[in-house]
Amino acid sequence: MAVWSDRRGRLGPGRYLLFYIACGVLASVAHVVFNPGSPFPALGASGAIAGVLGCYLRLFPLARVVVMIPVLIFPFFFEVPAMVFAGLWFLMQLLQGTLDLLVPSSGGGVAWWAHVGGFAAGFLLTPVLRQTKPRYRRYFADEGILGFDPQGRP
Repeated sequence: MAVWSDRRGRLGPGRYLLFYIACGVLASVAHVVFNPGSPFPALGASGAIAGVLGCYLRLFPLARVVVMIPVLIFPFFFEVPAMVFAGLWFLMQLLQGTLDLLVPSSGGGVAWWAHVGGFAAGFLLTPVLRQTKPRYRRYFADEGILGFDPQGRP
């Protein structure tokens, strides 16, 4: 279920590189728009990675993601739909970014709006850059994970 892995993945290597760079640039633009007076640069991979998360949500909304939640020293693992995981992650970034606008921090902090901008860019750019279905890699019946087909459906 690779978004980018091979020439027959959902985007392909060339489109994936273009997608990743575009998400990073658009994430930086979002950071500058929401933090015009910030003396700290916002050039990093976190906005581009947020774009990959938005792309994954767009391509595989019903896929299941394994999440680890540490409680003291014990890790607990849960399966949640990608839609729930990415949606909650996006809401956390949005709320933290709004809180940072209302109560600015004195330090460099986290570029919350770069995460929001990168996620939105990834979600919106995916349909434009994805390959046509005949170019997808062929999946075999035994490749499903935990009873799900390659599209993440049960």
